[in-house]
Amino acid sequence: MSSKGSTSGKAASPAVNLIAGGGAGMMEALVCHPLDTIKVRMQLSRRATAPGVKPRGFIKTGVDIVKKETALGLYKGLGAVLGGIIPKMAIRFTSYDAYKQMLADKTTGQISPQATFLAGLAAGVTEAVAVVNPMEVIKIRLQAQHHSLSDPVDTPKYRSAPHALYTVVKEEGFIALYRGVSLTALRQGTNQAANFTAYSQLKAALQRLQPEYNNSQLPAYQTTVIGLISGAVGPFSNAPIDTIKTRLQKTRAEPGQSAIARITSIASDMFKQEGARAFYKGITPRVMRVAPGQAVTFTVYEYLRGKLEASNWSFVGGTFEE
Repeated sequence: MSSKGSTSGKAASPAVNLIAGGGAGMMEALVCHPLDTIKVRMQLSRRATAPGVKPRGFIKTGVDIVKKETALGLYKGLGAVLGGIIPKMAIRFTSYDAYKQMLADKTTGQISPQATFLAGLAAGVTEAVAVVNPMEVIKIRLQAQHHSLSDPVDTPKYRSAPHALYTVVKEEGFIALYRGVSLTALRQGTNQAANFTAYSQLKAALQRLQPEYNNSQLPAYQTTVIGLISGAVGPFSNAPIDTIKTRLQKTRAEPGQSAIARITSIASDMFKQEGARAFYKGITPRVMRVAPGQAVTFTVYEYLRGKLEASNWSFVGGTFEE
């Protein structure tokens, strides 16, 4: 079975992926970032989940952020996300297309569901190493700060994404930007494997049921629905990985402690002090953020890609030509 659209046999050019992927990523970040901030705060919370202790939900967490830090507090770390979103999305879709072509049947050119899964997995790992991990270290440092953006006297340690980047590298070294990279790669890989596989199969099914869309874009509302469904798959499968990663990236490394030792220590402490439910802290806002985020991403990407390819845009000699 072959995949179509953003998962079609025909790969989009890097220029198209840069514009369509970057535009889709920016829209997704602007719409969904507050839910990501709430998720991070919930994951960093040390409140126990033992009997008799009521865990703080995502609505209460969001309300507390707005009360103490104003509504702008929900957008902490957005600069770091926007700074990396264009290369992230360009790398995601370009590498996915490239891996998919490598894994396509050499005789028929068709792409199996297994090939789609592996291409998504590899694309997720690629984007994690190239862009996502450094971006997330900075984003989490900013989101973890509890200062009020409306109070000029309340000065945080990290004033902005560039300042946070400078401070982290100066105080902890460049390697600090890759703290938790193995977990990030695992999370991104499983996310994109699930996203692209579910999306491509759902899209192919809809195109079979609607032959008039076999060689063209599905209606935007259908792209949104299947993007929403595919986006919900990943978070449920890798929530513990994401929670451990968040706590790992929030703190400085202990001298002489290996990454594996830190991961093991964090996981062990979480289980002992907060119980198994701690590994799923922030799952509600994460699903609420990732699922609509993927819906926005796929819908905007498909739309922009279709418009750009219809206009025959290309990237020649360092300039865009139509």
